[in-house]
Amino acid sequence: MKSPPKKNGGGGLAGGMFLMRRNSRRYRNDVVFRCRRWFLPVLVVSLFVVFFFSFLSPPVFDRHRHHSRRRAFAVDGMLDNDVKSRSVSLSRDLWKTSSSEIYNGCSNASKRFISAEVKTQPERYLLISTSGGLNQQRTGITDAVVAAYILNATLIVPMLDQKSYWKDASDFDDIFDVDWFISFLSKDIKILKELPLVGGKIIAPVHTRVPRKCSPKYYLSRILPLLKKKHAVQLTKYDYRLSNNLDTDLQKLRCRVNYHALRFTDPILEMGRKLTERMRMKSKHFIALHLRFEPDMLAFSGCDYGGGEKERKELGALRRRWKTLHKTNPEKQRRQGRCPLTPEEVGLMLRALGYGSDVHIYVASGEVYGGEETLAPLKKLFPNFHSKDSIASKKELAPFASYSARMAALDFIVCDESDVFVTNNNGNMARILAGRRRYYGHKPTIRPNAKRLSNLFVNRTDLSWEEFALGVRTHQVGFMGEPNEVKPGRGEFHENPVPCICQKGKDLSKTYDTFEGNDYPTLEDEQDMVDPEDDTEIAFPEKELLRSTIKGPGSIVTPEHPELDELLSD
Repeated sequence: MKSPPKKNGGGGLAGGMFLMRRNSRRYRNDVVFRCRRWFLPVLVVSLFVVFFFSFLSPPVFDRHRHHSRRRAFAVDGMLDNDVKSRSVSLSRDLWKTSSSEIYNGCSNASKRFISAEVKTQPERYLLISTSGGLNQQRTGITDAVVAAYILNATLIVPMLDQKSYWKDASDFDDIFDVDWFISFLSKDIKILKELPLVGGKIIAPVHTRVPRKCSPKYYLSRILPLLKKKHAVQLTKYDYRLSNNLDTDLQKLRCRVNYHALRFTDPILEMGRKLTERMRMKSKHFIALHLRFEPDMLAFSGCDYGGGEKERKELGALRRRWKTLHKTNPEKQRRQGRCPLTPEEVGLMLRALGYGSDVHIYVASGEVYGGEETLAPLKKLFPNFHSKDSIASKKELAPFASYSARMAALDFIVCDESDVFVTNNNGNMARILAGRRRYYGHKPTIRPNAKRLSNLFVNRTDLSWEEFALGVRTHQVGFMGEPNEVKPGRGEFHENPVPCICQKGKDLSKTYDTFEGNDYPTLEDEQDMVDPEDDTEIAFPEKELLRSTIKGPGSIVTPEHPELDELLSD
């Protein structure tokens, strides 16, 4: 007998769905099993492939050098083509700035400037001890003259730094013409070579330190009481201890000191002129390059220069000497323009700006990290490569060779007299010379726009030489030493001395005054004024300053961190 049929086929559908679910589970389990079965072999093979190709390619920290070499070969060809075709057109004179002939330095005092004969108070002596290398000390000496004027004090010839990083035993009169210094400024302030007796007795000056970039009011409210009570105050580690913005007459006093009163001694001037003349004998025009690429400076920067593991270990060990420095991101440092250009990058920048391989270059530098290997690309781009050691004999340099400041003074003279001055850094020598060359006719001064140029150097393998050169020239607008490149009041005064520059008899300082109507001799009684910059850096509160008059010399000098600024000072 046939069994009755099932209604609506419900049982068959349920059974089919059960079988489908069971088969689906079996399929998924089978897939998972197969994946697990092959996962380990695939992982091992993948790791082997990654390891194999990473072994063939340079490590991360060496890629910059690897690509630099590859780029160097590519750029060689581009340069050859450019020299032959002259395809990079230039619309400017390579050896002078535009409209420079209508500007000149002007630092004479105004009629309201009170002379030293009227202003200087008796038995009031200011002493300073400078800090850092030659040019950092130059800023301290310049500001010390202005500080003495503000305080109505007699300045004692400054003491130079002989103990810090530079280890130079030179005195003031070993580097600068001290008699000229005293006589040239005689109408501005009174200067003596030594601290005199007061009442027949030797004065023990009070040693103290003032904050960085403090205003004239700070000196009047904090230092003046000490001078009145103790008659002599010595300001230690004196560099950049006076505000960037001052009354125009005080700014012009700065210029008279920096650009006229601070004249090198005759032996230094004579040797510096010989070096300059020898460069002129080689070529009508020449470039002077101030190259800072010492190991200490590179370590301080925290940048990667493509030297691989060896560089990382060597510079890392040097960097650990400064306990206050934090770990940096080298790529970020470079993007932000905080890395000095390498010698090769400086050479490429100059070639892109239109200076050919026949141009003669005088290089002022200390120890270059990597030595000849580091300098080789620059020498290939500019074969006419000179330094004081190559154009002067050891016998000629012998009187200066044991003194870093005197050797730096020789470089300073040649760089100042060059047709074009170039720097790969923004140290004190670069800033001082930039300001000096503006004052004396806006002679071309090329400062790399490192922040913008960094991308060009990184990506130059993807660019034709014409594209690279156009990018360099575009980014360097405003960094070539042209008149009015920097807005008045921007940057360090020593780099941009606008109040001391005139245009066809027009005094540009009239638009620059920051302390209108101040008459400093009348401010002496304002001893309870609060300096607006005190909240950013107050080195010594008033109570400590006054306490020092009881404890004696050296009682309030507090320790600072190791000399980070001295390293970058020149």
